Amino acid sequence: MRPDDPLLKLPGYLLRRASAATLAELNGRLAKLGIRHTDAAFLILVAGQPGLTQSEACRIFEMQRANMVPLVARLERRGVVERHRVDGRSQGLVLTVTGAALHQRARRIVERYEAELLRRVPAKWRALVLPILTALWRPAR
Repeated sequence: MRPDDPLLKLPGYLLRRASAATLAELNGRLAKLGIRHTDAAFLILVAGQPGLTQSEACRIFEMQRANMVPLVARLERRGVVERHRVDGRSQGLVLTVTGAALHQRARRIVERYEAELLRRVPAKWRALVLPILTALWRPAR
């Protein structure tokens, strides 16, 4: 990285690079569980909201159904998530016993990594990290 690089003055570029680098690091840590960051986030979501439907998960993740279907199918094949009928049409997702154990292991890895990420930021700015990222993700409308 050269200090005169004009890209280093573009917040969107830096955010994209930071995202790519941190996801690669996290995926490296999650690899020992045979999952990636998306799988871990999905497990955390379903653990916190048992009975969540795929449609609700799509809305939360802002993900297309076409991308959610293979994610859920992969986790079902692995035996970590299963479907339960919610009503006449909908099926809610819940973690299996195996899924709950995988969730706990993944959550510990994610939490340790998130704490390490925050320690990279100077202490006086740490309280601002989440509000800034939230503002960039969910700008005022």
